[in-house]
Amino acid sequence: MANPYMILSKQEKMALHSRKLGELSPFDIGIPLVDASDKTLEEIYYFRWHTYCKHIRPTPEGWVVTEFYPPVPWAGKYNTISCPAGHHLYEGRWLHDGKYLPSYARFWFTPEAQPRKYSFWAADAVYAWCMTVGDFSLAAELYDALKANFAAWEEEKGMENGLYSQLDKRDGMEYSAGGSGCRPTINSYMYGDAAALSKIAARLGKSEEAAAWREKAAALRDKINTMLWDEDAEFYKTLAEDRNYEKTEMRELCGYVPWCFGVPDSGEKAAAWKFLNDENHFYAPYGPTTTERCCPDFMKEFSHECLWNGPSWPFATSQTITALGNLLCNYDQTVITKHDYFALLRLFAGCHYLTENGKTVPFIDENLDPFTGRWLARDILLANPIPKKVPGRGEDYNHSSFCDLVLTGLAGVRSRDDNVLEIRPLFAESDMDYFCADGILYHGHSLCVLWDRDGTRYGKGPGFRVFCDGDELFAADIPCDCIKELR
Repeated sequence: MANPYMILSKQEKMALHSRKLGELSPFDIGIPLVDASDKTLEEIYYFRWHTYCKHIRPTPEGWVVTEFYPPVPWAGKYNTISCPAGHHLYEGRWLHDGKYLPSYARFWFTPEAQPRKYSFWAADAVYAWCMTVGDFSLAAELYDALKANFAAWEEEKGMENGLYSQLDKRDGMEYSAGGSGCRPTINSYMYGDAAALSKIAARLGKSEEAAAWREKAAALRDKINTMLWDEDAEFYKTLAEDRNYEKTEMRELCGYVPWCFGVPDSGEKAAAWKFLNDENHFYAPYGPTTTERCCPDFMKEFSHECLWNGPSWPFATSQTITALGNLLCNYDQTVITKHDYFALLRLFAGCHYLTENGKTVPFIDENLDPFTGRWLARDILLANPIPKKVPGRGEDYNHSSFCDLVLTGLAGVRSRDDNVLEIRPLFAESDMDYFCADGILYHGHSLCVLWDRDGTRYGKGPGFRVFCDGDELFAADIPCDCIKELR
């Protein structure tokens, strides 16, 4: 596809960020372009592509994507860490150059990789990549390795109660208020992987294996919805190891993770989302908080720079926004709206800054004080260096997603494994005067999704429009759903 851009000029939208010699640029690789009346969202969209591409590294075994830019002693081969790998695959599926992510996915199943050092929704993320590009050969190639990975998780973390138990620090969420145990995270990841493996097996014509995976997924889904759901608290909770596997008292932000993978069995559980924008629970100016604010241990201090008992973490925020997008698109509920999706994404974008010496610049690090926006781990390590820790290690931290949330949420491109284009824009008419995402490569087509309130920005007339390969596919007065068969 020679030129995927139909509306926006690549030259006009190039982000002016410095590059070190040898680093990849988003514009070398090719990315969807975004133009928005909300300039914070637009700036952070390009900033996050810039930081993501800095982490794409060549190795003797192909391309990998790293979490930390400098080497850290707890990383594995080539400075890789499996904890954010699911985010990496979700985010990178929109790159125009398709060689990087398949190489990275293959890497995780080479002999010296460590895919289970931290929790990782591997099969789900690989299948998400395949659904976006419209090519399922990578999932077929990795099917046996993904099966073996699932079996190893079962052996290492499976419990007699049918759930999975994980250390909170191996969920990447150390010093969490709820602690280790049968957490909503690892169990949702395992459900997502089982569901993905059933679809891959079906594509390979392995009907008996597909049925077995569906049965396994259904059984785990039922256990999550009965054993981890707290009916009184209206929230998914951890069965805490240090409480004899009883449910925790507090709500934690990771209780929204089941919606990332379609675990909730009905819209009734959407009652959990009333806590997201409540200042007594998860809302904060630089939030959401990782533990509800009414918890007695909220923001309790420990002698560690990485705490998940209240600070705002981009990793968790991007999971929450992914979950909210799935709720809005896949469940009938009246608790929360697409305006709330836009507001949360806008809040997340506003966290991506650092102010020092009177200058404010786009920035991403590990975790934030939810009330001041200061980067906590960074401040701690710079003020009191810890042996074997790297001061300033979190700059350009690649531990979450953002661009994926813009493309699946605001542009509304919902990846599917059939030949149907599903666009569900998650912003209200009043949220932006204009928005355009151009050059979204999907199933071999180039898409452009635009909203122009008065028709003066793009010269296509007022309203909401979807273009496919340069042809107008859909038009409406306001941002709304478009579901069309792809030709």
